[in-house]
Amino acid sequence: MAALAAPALRRLRSPRLCLAATVNCISNNAAPAASAGVNHVQDSNWRVAELAAAGRVSDARRLFDGMPDRDVVSWTAMVAAYARRGMLQEARVLFDRPDARRNVVTWTALLSGYARARRVDEAEALFEGMAERNVVSWNTMLEAYTAVGRVEDASALFNRMPVRDAGSWNILLCGLVRSGSLERARKMFERMPVRDVMSWTTMISGLARNGSVDDAWVLFDAMPERNVVSWNAMISGYARNHRIEEALDLFTKMPIRDVASWNIMITGFIQNKDLKSARQLFDEMPKRNVITWTTMMNGYLQCMQSEMALKLFNCMLVQGIQPNQVTFLGSLDACSNLAALCEGQQVHQMICKTPSQFDTFVESTLMNLYAKCGEIRLARNVFDFSMEKDLISWNGIIAAYAHHGFGIEAMHLYKNMQENGYKPNDATYVGLLSACSHAGLVDEGLKIFESMVKDNSIVVRDEHYTCLVDLCSRAGRLEDAKRLISWFKIKPTSSTVWSALLGGCNSHGNESIGDLAAKHLLEAEPDNAGTYTLLCNIYASAGKWKEAAEIRSEMNVRGLKKQPGCSWIEVANKVHVFVSRDKSHSESDLINDLLQDIHRIMRMAGTVPRDHMLIDVELRSLDLCGQWYLDTSPSTAQSFICILSSMRMCSVLRGNELCRGGKPKAGSCSGVFVLWNG
Repeated sequence: MAALAAPALRRLRSPRLCLAATVNCISNNAAPAASAGVNHVQDSNWRVAELAAAGRVSDARRLFDGMPDRDVVSWTAMVAAYARRGMLQEARVLFDRPDARRNVVTWTALLSGYARARRVDEAEALFEGMAERNVVSWNTMLEAYTAVGRVEDASALFNRMPVRDAGSWNILLCGLVRSGSLERARKMFERMPVRDVMSWTTMISGLARNGSVDDAWVLFDAMPERNVVSWNAMISGYARNHRIEEALDLFTKMPIRDVASWNIMITGFIQNKDLKSARQLFDEMPKRNVITWTTMMNGYLQCMQSEMALKLFNCMLVQGIQPNQVTFLGSLDACSNLAALCEGQQVHQMICKTPSQFDTFVESTLMNLYAKCGEIRLARNVFDFSMEKDLISWNGIIAAYAHHGFGIEAMHLYKNMQENGYKPNDATYVGLLSACSHAGLVDEGLKIFESMVKDNSIVVRDEHYTCLVDLCSRAGRLEDAKRLISWFKIKPTSSTVWSALLGGCNSHGNESIGDLAAKHLLEAEPDNAGTYTLLCNIYASAGKWKEAAEIRSEMNVRGLKKQPGCSWIEVANKVHVFVSRDKSHSESDLINDLLQDIHRIMRMAGTVPRDHMLIDVELRSLDLCGQWYLDTSPSTAQSFICILSSMRMCSVLRGNELCRGGKPKAGSCSGVFVLWNG
């Protein structure tokens, strides 16, 4: 995958700039010296602009500094080059030089840079200091206000404008629509002296986005002239409001479609849970861009089809499409869901060749990937080498350590975060409470929760309550967990809280509290087969076989079936899948015979698990997977192996050794298990 992406990611820079095509407008006859000087300045200005447009701002500055003569165009070109690249400090220093030559275009170029960076206060100060303004200057300031939602300031500025053009009206109209002030936008639209296609399209898009699709259609139908953007706005409005048939009908009637038209329809089908139609449209597209591929990938991810998302990403690379940041995030999510470490590392290598490597969202996603794949060391490396850590980065690494049960390390990171001046948010506390829960740090977890409650800036959510109940339940303090739920006054719909308590009852064999938790959980989720299974296991552990049988009977009456356990292992680039009670593997007879021998030895050694009624079913796929590897690997080999499982079997494995020294990876509940083969 990395090799396929390399050509698209390589930036070719020739040491020779192709600017030699400048036409010499001077005739063969000697021109006057003044004329030659003017042409020289114009030629240099043109070169500065060309270099800046190519992104070579440093080269443009060197050429600018070497110019013997500069006019106002020279200064404007250089200031604009800095402003367009977001280098506002350099632009301002150049602008403020005593020898600088400025006109209204120079001022507006710097103003535009501040507006794009949303540095509105600096833009406002610069605008008020302008000796001369034109309509472009006014419109630029208008855009600065609307971009940050300061609609009232934009309206006041609009009323001050000595001259307005169509752009002025459209900018304020767009600002009103974006802020949700539809009634004001409608009144402004009605009093516009001239309405162009952009005016109509802005109103249509705003009405549709706010659910007034029929009103948007009335406007669309009344449009004197439409372009492809207008059609796209109306189609998007129908799709966003779950009127996909009308969106498709309009799509088929379009006189001209662009890539955005197809992308909107694909997005619409995905939003309406019709992945099949989205893929059909994707396959029919005459031309796709990176947004198309990314949208389809994210559609598969939303439908929990990570394997298909990763295959699509690979196809995109084969076709030479360069991924953008959103594409990379989607591919990393797919790798995380599949615990596909090798593929994830290849994507990471690609990211390292792009500016996305410095993005905190990408870094956080990489940490999540490595944590889910059991590689906490690699997750920490991503964090340590991050150039600009923010709260997202700190939360990501704390969550990674929490995922693996390294509570002490997570607490140390939390202290380091605070020492570096970062204030925890609600996600930080979820990670900390989870870390304490997995590491059994009950008292520390209770102190953290208490400090969170005292922090008025944090809204306590169900996730925090769930972590706290899980903290007590895992440690066997089930009565405390029960009292906490009563104190929280959690409603029955808070199913995750009761689920955490029920899981603790299953681990510690508490029948009475388990009954209570199951009752509340079934009120919230009456068709959850997992709840019945856990309750059945609790009864079986207590030797109440009659009650366990009644639970199984109730499941049969309701038509509920527990999903069979599935585990898989990748060896020599081949994936071997094992499902409970499935004998399709070519060596299943040999594996089953060996498992029987191992179980007999375990019973003799007194390491038999407690009598879960469904214990054999739960562990069967994991047993098969581990035993196959141990039997087919060289006896002298010593290595770690990674088994992936579709089930959360940590409660079962806590009291048992798996095969020959197996254990959940560092106490994690990720479905990734590591066995030592030696």
